[in-house]
Amino acid sequence: MDGAQPPPFEDDREAARWWIENVYAGDDAVQLSTRAIVTGMVIGGVMSISNLYVGLKTGWGLGVTITACIIAYAVFKGLEQVVAAWRDRPFSILENYTMSSVASTAGYMSSAGLVSAFPALYLTTGRLLEWWEIMAWIAALSSLGVFMAIPLKRQLINIDQLPFPSGIATAETLKSMHASGDGAVTKARALFAAGAVGGLTAIWRDGFAAIPALSRFAFPTECAAFGRDLLAKYTIGIEGSLIMLAAGAIMGLRVAASMLVGSLLLYGVVGPILVEHGIAEPGYRGIVSWTLWPATSLMVTSGLLSFAFKWRTILRAFGGLAKLVGTTTGAETDDPLERIEVPASWFLVGTLVTGSACVLLGHFFFGISWWMGAVAVLITFFLSIVAARATGETDITPIGAMGKITQLAYGVLAPSNITTNLMTASITSGAASNAADLLTDLKCGYLLGGNPRRQTIAQFFGVLGGSIVSVPAYLFVVQRNPEQLGSAALPAPAAKVWAGVAELLAKGIEALPAGALWAIALGAAAGAVLTLLEEFAPERIRPWIPSPTGLGIAGVIPAFNSISMFAGALLAWLVAKVSPRAAEAYTIPVSSGLIAGESLVGVAIILAVEIFKLV
Repeated sequence: MDGAQPPPFEDDREAARWWIENVYAGDDAVQLSTRAIVTGMVIGGVMSISNLYVGLKTGWGLGVTITACIIAYAVFKGLEQVVAAWRDRPFSILENYTMSSVASTAGYMSSAGLVSAFPALYLTTGRLLEWWEIMAWIAALSSLGVFMAIPLKRQLINIDQLPFPSGIATAETLKSMHASGDGAVTKARALFAAGAVGGLTAIWRDGFAAIPALSRFAFPTECAAFGRDLLAKYTIGIEGSLIMLAAGAIMGLRVAASMLVGSLLLYGVVGPILVEHGIAEPGYRGIVSWTLWPATSLMVTSGLLSFAFKWRTILRAFGGLAKLVGTTTGAETDDPLERIEVPASWFLVGTLVTGSACVLLGHFFFGISWWMGAVAVLITFFLSIVAARATGETDITPIGAMGKITQLAYGVLAPSNITTNLMTASITSGAASNAADLLTDLKCGYLLGGNPRRQTIAQFFGVLGGSIVSVPAYLFVVQRNPEQLGSAALPAPAAKVWAGVAELLAKGIEALPAGALWAIALGAAAGAVLTLLEEFAPERIRPWIPSPTGLGIAGVIPAFNSISMFAGALLAWLVAKVSPRAAEAYTIPVSSGLIAGESLVGVAIILAVEIFKLV
């Protein structure tokens, strides 16, 4: 099974027969077990809190799948030493794979609108939603994405053999762990130790600050490393958080360096000019109200142009649409995968039910007209096809571009309706990201010989687990004090971009602050030029081209965020130069542990303070 390589296939049935004979683990293989589902829901639910917190702070999502695999493997290895029944039935590679799929779905629930559409709705309209409205909405559009992945699987994975690099990486990680677990246990120990350090940092900073007797001993939330005036007026300093250091280590030096350059340019050069001429007030809120416009135009232009350069991918996606549906019709009576693949009826019924749910909820919650809701679901189907193929070929899911395409479309269909603009785009981005996530997991299962029908069922438990945990976390982190959205404490960069696009489409250029129109034009030009360079520049100079995303994000978060993330990326780069083996073994586990520990304890402190107020 491990060494089998698929040959070129003429049709779906030939590919199916090869896979059944050479890879499939068998109908009796333990995969969709209760412990795998529960463990995935717990780990993914916990990591959804971390991703929510980090997403609202930085605009980035963090990897869940491999981290979850390492944690689950280490936990069950330990339990097997003390639980006799499990000693005879060890946690199998397919159970771990199923667990990781559940965890990734739950962990990425923030992409269903919790770091973008919902906070953007508050920033633009001042509206806050009830918990049951948020939960119903994200569950409906996430489930829609799962169903929309069903007709894509056999074409993109079985026949086209698209790489889905993260799926391959997860499969290889699982194989190496379950063949020899010493490395996995070492990584898990590093992750847990780093989590403890991150948790203690949150206690020192947030916990001490919440207790009057200890507040003067609290670790500062920001440090004036370059002068108090620069920090107070222009946010140039160091953040008192390990999350940003760890996020930078994961992000990589190119993007983090681009963020540093962008922050120094916008806050160190443009910011003082804006304040001196009375265009912006000093401080983060004042400056970012202007810088978000060039930053948004840079990111939107870059994202859409980069998406357009994938025209071959787009043509292949739509060119194969008939095949995508045809391969799951069940017309072939000799289909060897009929008993284990997800039948077409699931796609048809599931898409009808969840799509109708999105239309109904959109109408009753947000006042979206019936036909506009139906058009949003239809657009989502076609863009999910494109997003899935882009993920399979490049490992990058263009969620931002998907949302912006929908926002631009509804800027024409409903030009003055900000709520419709935001929430229809959340259907597209949320469903497309879930479709791509499931297909990445199914690629891993294809390599390991897992049952795809069981895997798809597992995905719904991830939607359930992520909804149950991430929504209360969102209420505690955001809606207990919504005024902090857009502040230095909670910049919500993705939400600002969404809100900026929606407001511009609704209000027109006359609502822009002084000089912002020229800044938008310059930002758009910079995004186009950098994207063209990324696409056509010689390979040797591409690593030196600034990242458009990094430059854009720098304009919607405080400068101390970008500086801290650059410091983390630089440290990780230096470690990799000195000891590549240590970097490969520890950078991701330690960074993930720091982020998870600090964010989870930070949320727990918020919860404890709220409970104390009630008491």
